[in-house]
Amino acid sequence: MARLFSSLRRDERGLALTEFAFAAPIFISLVLVGLELSNLALAHLRVSMMAMTVADNAGRVSSGIDEANVYEVFAGAEVNASGLGFKPNGRIVLSSLEHNGKTGTEEGQTIVWQRCWGDSRSITPAYGVEGDGKDDDDLEDGLGAGGNNITALPDTAVMFVEATYDYQPLLTTGFFDPPRIRYESAFNVRGRQNNDISNSQGLVQMTC
Repeated sequence: MARLFSSLRRDERGLALTEFAFAAPIFISLVLVGLELSNLALAHLRVSMMAMTVADNAGRVSSGIDEANVYEVFAGAEVNASGLGFKPNGRIVLSSLEHNGKTGTEEGQTIVWQRCWGDSRSITPAYGVEGDGKDDDDLEDGLGAGGNNITALPDTAVMFVEATYDYQPLLTTGFFDPPRIRYESAFNVRGRQNNDISNSQGLVQMTC
């Protein structure tokens, strides 16, 4: 019996496998955390780019804005969101911010028109809806928060975009709630003579 115990004590077969069994969970956890953080960072980048691209493309429409142009702008956003699962889990709000043409105590900004793309109804415009500020100074400071308010000069417009996405993790562990990613962007329109939106093709409005 003593010889058997002595033999087992000197036997190192399977030692590497035992050490791997202890280390594997830690190693795999680190790999998965790294992949999740990389995916989260990529999601932030893509949502930020979507907000900027939608605002920029909407501002580039120079001949006059039409519902068809809005469809094209959001189609570009859908291409950028490929593989992200943005449409069922996010929403883009595109607002045309303009001066309300009033003076005195009623002077301010107004959302002349507003369109949305994305299926998440839990995401709503953060600063106002279409028609807000038209006859009063409710949007006197424009759109935005934290001192970064955006305003439009008279006789022009600003395309203001809110892009919000409920992050979809690679692995659902239940240890934390997936974050909500949100970015805003704004671009002045370039050379547009008429900022009122038309609907020459009778398309369904992508209202909010």
